[in-house]
Amino acid sequence: QVQAVESGGRLVQPGGSLTLSCEYPGFTQPYYIIAWFRQVPGQEREGVAWISSSDGSTNYADFVKGRFTISRNRGRNIVYLQMIDLSPADTALYHCAIDPSDTAFDFSVGKFSIWGQGTQVTVAA
Repeated sequence: QVQAVESGGRLVQPGGSLTLSCEYPGFTQPYYIIAWFRQVPGQEREGVAWISSSDGSTNYADFVKGRFTISRNRGRNIVYLQMIDLSPADTALYHCAIDPSDTAFDFSVGKFSIWGQGTQVTVAA
């Protein structure tokens, strides 16, 4: 069974930067969307960014545009989320997720069938 494993989360100061990684070895489907979501306890999970395997196109939530960059190492099945200018509002558990239907362009949570356990990002002085 394919698994997604996130890493890289830690405590970082406001204004700092961080890069998260998500490995998903063994996933061989050629066309899919892989995304980063985040969730704060008591709040709904929200989509942060996605990247399409078919053409490398990306999309970002408005609240991260210009600060976060999603990228993918195609040969190693790893996706990254580079984050800069972090603020306490970015504190959350960050998950990566895979949509094998390759249609979740609107971050539809129900289309993502493979989820990682998450990595905690805390932004505080």
